[in-house]
Amino acid sequence: MYDSPHQFSPLLPAEHVLGPYLERAASVVNQAAELGGLAHSSTRATLHELLRNMNSYYSNRIEGQSTTPRNIDAALHDKYSDRPEIAQLQRIAVAHIEAEREVELQATKVSPLNADFIKIAHHALYGRLAPADRTSKDGLVVEPEILREIDVAVGRHRPPSWQSLPRFMEAFSEQYDRRRASDSQLIAIACAHHRMAWMHPFADGNGRATRLQTHAAMLPITRGLWSVNRGLARGVRDYYDHLAAADAPRQGDLDGRGNLTQKGLVQWIDYFLGVCEDQVSYMRNMLALDSMKAKINACVLIETARGRLRAEAVLPIYHLFAAGPATRGEFIQMTGLSERTGRSLLSAALKCGLIASDSSHAPVRFAFSLESLPILLPALYGAE
Repeated sequence: MYDSPHQFSPLLPAEHVLGPYLERAASVVNQAAELGGLAHSSTRATLHELLRNMNSYYSNRIEGQSTTPRNIDAALHDKYSDRPEIAQLQRIAVAHIEAEREVELQATKVSPLNADFIKIAHHALYGRLAPADRTSKDGLVVEPEILREIDVAVGRHRPPSWQSLPRFMEAFSEQYDRRRASDSQLIAIACAHHRMAWMHPFADGNGRATRLQTHAAMLPITRGLWSVNRGLARGVRDYYDHLAAADAPRQGDLDGRGNLTQKGLVQWIDYFLGVCEDQVSYMRNMLALDSMKAKINACVLIETARGRLRAEAVLPIYHLFAAGPATRGEFIQMTGLSERTGRSLLSAALKCGLIASDSSHAPVRFAFSLESLPILLPALYGAE
């Protein structure tokens, strides 16, 4: 039984083994920064909101409790299924979306890599759910932010005794909650994800809470434009296998100087960075200006074939993606059509969900409708 913080060292691998991983981390950070130049800030904000829905879908899918993107979208419009089991999954998904928004706000006040943040993340999610929706298959009601007061086993892993959790969490904060260069920070976030999951601070809900904490810690790097959750969920077995491998005790004198395996922790870092590289690359390809223009054109062609749009909508919609919101008059002017025909086209584009507006007179902005995602962001929810 683990009962002393030295037993989950190393919290970071020795510096001499980190060189290649720091180079990869720096590349991820640089590529992520370049994403900000591929669309207007308004479009990036819209994408950020869309990825909250996606994160909910994927984080819950890891736990075997995901619902469909269409059901999530319906729940966000307060339309719940008549089937109780589906409605429950919808409520969990909406709670996750709202919890993610809350942890992002809380991260401006409390460091996400302080161990206390995991309680913020846990409460942000489970505090939004009625007891029936946070009851495990074993009949355990998950209590928001309350550290466990029982000893547990997770597969072959036995987390620290519950009495020792405060000491482990203090050691976690001492190691991870400090200022670092962005490349080193990404490595620290990867390690912190594993070590928090290893501590298993709650009786239940640890996976979701840890991923919310990691999301908040990653936000200065991702800016909400790409997600680790998507990568983790697209290979759940790999995710769990790499977590388990880093749980192991040290394997001889060549396996670092801590109580746990340094080799397993390095393999976890390698895996985590691979997920980041894959997700940054995916979103860079999705948002590339030339390809986005072609995809917008394809969306408009489909809607035109359905008799709902005209080809003249392509240029103004692409302008909204790349250059940001425009007045309704500017949108109509960019179509090259008459005032009356242009207004009709504007109304049709709003109904199709390719653009959006906050009111009947407010400027219009680019939008990612659920119907357009298979074209605009192919494989966002499906196989690549």
